[in-house]
Amino acid sequence: MTLSQIETNLKKVINHFDASTFIYDFLLAYNTQKSVIARLKKGQLNLSKNSDEIIWKPKLFYKYISAEDLQTVLTSIIGDPRVRKNKIRFIIVANHATLAAVDTRTNERIETPVATLIDHVTFFLPLAGMKTYTTQAENDADIKAAVQMAKLFYEIKKTNPTDTPTQVHNLNVFLSRLLFCFFAEDTEIFTKNLFTSSINNHTQNDGSDLSDYLQNLFNVLNIANRGQDVPAHLKAFPYVNGGLFRTQIPLPNFTYKSRKAIIDSGGENWAAINPDIFGSMIQAVVSPDKRGSLGMHYTSVPNIMKVIRPLFLDELYEEFEAAKNNPTALNKLLGRIANIRIFDPACGSGNFLIIAYKELRYLEIQILLHLKALQTNSPTGFEEKQQRLFAKQQLTLADNSQQGLQMELFSRIELSHFFGIELDDFAHEVAKLSLWLAQHQMNVEFNKFIGTTNPSLPLRDAGIIVQGNAARLNWEDVCPKPRVGEVFILGNPPYLGARLQDATQKTDMRLVLGENVGFNNLDYISCWFEKGSIYARGANSKLAFVTTNSICQGEQVSILWQNILRDNFEIDFAYKSFKWTNNAKDPAAVIVSIIGLRNTTSKAKFLYTSGLQKNVKHINAYLIEYANIYIQKRSNPITTFLPTIFFGSMPNDGGFLILNNEEREILLSQNLNAKKFIKNLTGAQEFIRGEERFCLWIDTDGEEEALNIDFIQTRVDNCKRYRQDSKRNETVELASTPYKFGEVRHQNTHSIIIPRHSSEKRDYIPLGFLSSDTIIADSALAIYNAELYILGIITSRMHMCWVKTVGGRLKTDYRYSASLCYNTFPFPSITLNQKLEIEKLAHSIREERARHTEKTLAEMYNPAKMPEGLLLAHHKLDKAIEQCYRTKPFEDDEERIKYLFKMYEEMIEVEKTKGTLFAAEPKIKKSKKK
Repeated sequence: MTLSQIETNLKKVINHFDASTFIYDFLLAYNTQKSVIARLKKGQLNLSKNSDEIIWKPKLFYKYISAEDLQTVLTSIIGDPRVRKNKIRFIIVANHATLAAVDTRTNERIETPVATLIDHVTFFLPLAGMKTYTTQAENDADIKAAVQMAKLFYEIKKTNPTDTPTQVHNLNVFLSRLLFCFFAEDTEIFTKNLFTSSINNHTQNDGSDLSDYLQNLFNVLNIANRGQDVPAHLKAFPYVNGGLFRTQIPLPNFTYKSRKAIIDSGGENWAAINPDIFGSMIQAVVSPDKRGSLGMHYTSVPNIMKVIRPLFLDELYEEFEAAKNNPTALNKLLGRIANIRIFDPACGSGNFLIIAYKELRYLEIQILLHLKALQTNSPTGFEEKQQRLFAKQQLTLADNSQQGLQMELFSRIELSHFFGIELDDFAHEVAKLSLWLAQHQMNVEFNKFIGTTNPSLPLRDAGIIVQGNAARLNWEDVCPKPRVGEVFILGNPPYLGARLQDATQKTDMRLVLGENVGFNNLDYISCWFEKGSIYARGANSKLAFVTTNSICQGEQVSILWQNILRDNFEIDFAYKSFKWTNNAKDPAAVIVSIIGLRNTTSKAKFLYTSGLQKNVKHINAYLIEYANIYIQKRSNPITTFLPTIFFGSMPNDGGFLILNNEEREILLSQNLNAKKFIKNLTGAQEFIRGEERFCLWIDTDGEEEALNIDFIQTRVDNCKRYRQDSKRNETVELASTPYKFGEVRHQNTHSIIIPRHSSEKRDYIPLGFLSSDTIIADSALAIYNAELYILGIITSRMHMCWVKTVGGRLKTDYRYSASLCYNTFPFPSITLNQKLEIEKLAHSIREERARHTEKTLAEMYNPAKMPEGLLLAHHKLDKAIEQCYRTKPFEDDEERIKYLFKMYEEMIEVEKTKGTLFAAEPKIKKSKKK
């Protein structure tokens, strides 16, 4: 059931309010089964003995009152032992006009007149196995600092060579050290402003001695036991270690401008900048062409939370909630958290690792505070609704010996449990640095609440971040599977569609997916899903990646997912398509999904879409709540009375056989006989936008006459040269008939045109009938000599639902495929009367379009501006088409696609087992043309 359906149901309850049946009507509106309602009415599920109460474990405590104050009664019920004993989620108190409720899980309350209950429809969504989900807002980190670092980078590049990998690596290491020093002087690792002021006070303005100064400083930062020979002006700098300054590298030469850029960068407030913002800096620094080749897409914190919450964090918080009154269980949870490994095999600048680390540290602090509260009966000082807004007061641990509890005085979450692989050297260096900085930030927060902390210096080894190609490396060598504990694999791997992969990436695909027929048509991210499933299968491990939505659409579904979703491996959760946004400079313009995978369990699965979380029984590779199904490409329609579909004709002419209106007029002014060689040409864009184009259309019999016309001869000669100059042998062969289109599929009959690409904003792909004088270009598909009822079938909502689900997408726009959308579409046999009714309604749509000739199809099919008559005509056709499947109306598109999936499976099974075709062509007389 969808949110819109619940709203519709709830409106009916409100409009026909009956106090005696309200609670039952209300539960029905939220998709409670009628059999459950019947048992509640009979008292079989009602744990209360009072006639004015319903206690339905663990969902609901309901009480009807006459005159008492609602809030007073509600508060008294909250303290009722029956609520805690039965783990009741919702308490509802109502009278004849008003309702008050509390969600015991979130402690949120509402009070509303029944007449406006619809305004709170999302409050009760858990009753329907759904809930709203919220994402953390973007951090207001100072992006100016990232831009300042980019300026510094380019200023240094002006006077320092970066021609070799070694030179690039040295510059990357230097910038990482610089970032650490900026951060250290603003976060009490160094004395305030120590680094920037030292450069300002102890180096020349022209930058000539800055390289030597920094080399000496970096050496000092790596010395634990210092002698008397350390210069006085460097003694204030502490020992850092951790490998950051261990290796001596050649430093850049500096100028006045690059020295000033360092001092200006140091002037930014780095204490306010979280390490996760370095991903934005990476994009600002790395050149756009390099970023594209690496598939680098900086992931914002809200999007990271969409991955880690359902992957592991929500479950940990649920365990924490359940253990709050049990010190033993809380300590057990601390042990579980300490043994978690986080592995990002495309870690970039480390954003996923950083946020996962910080979230685990936040949870650890809450658990420790709660253990203290159990001993002292004092509040935790940590508001759960504001888990990241720490109070300034400092709490001290009491002596635990009398309680017999073991409480850790220091964090048990180690950076050595955080693993990553990154191809780019600079990002790899920044990932290690960012983890160090995140550790320091969390040590500071830990100290605020617990009163003790792990020392920030000297640095210990950071996470295990390996530079290399994740598609080639053995993931178990990077992140060995532990004997105790869990591994969560996560990240935002490079996408890169099949046509954008270079030779190295194609080799990666072959190495990882070589036995998978059709791997050449898969997105590059498929390597990560394949290797991740191999790593996690049968282990105490789960994975989740941000991914292009295209791997769950079109032909990629059957190629990729049949191999992954096998041997008790399943989709754990999924976010359907959403637009990528972040605070990075020039953020990647892509449409993504998030897919989580795990070994099969009985635990809940969740689908996230449009701000809602829905509890489902199964998720298939199309991200639909349905069993695993894979729609295979076909060369012929599974519904056998559907006529053959063709690609449009492809010119392959360099544009020389195509005419605009002005060129057509020039040709006709020179020779009226040329009219017989000119036809209308329309593709997807021309048809939808109402644009005019023409083409030269010459068959073999007319070649000689046509070439006697100078204009045509010139065009044909140019086409011939274009084809002869091609590097493709197939195109060169076409030079022997330069007066013809490269691929001729036109038939001299009327036709149905189907645009291959269309905006996803439209409820219907605009289709149409064309005369035999119109050539359909290869940007569209064609059905020749088709009857009007065929147009009705494929312009219906049922067919659109199929196209949206199994067809490919260009970003989010529809990509109509003959082999996947049309040939696989299941449609039942129909009677003569049904055929004639569909034909009549399809004709009505054409008539409604004809009433708006001043508008293009693009304008007519804009949902916000669609003419009422046209919309009504489509709705009538939709109803007639759906009645061909069944008489009971479909509630929504989800129900439609499930019905179509089931029918497709049945039709395929009939083909396999009987060797006969499911839907025979109805024996109907041809109706008169209209």
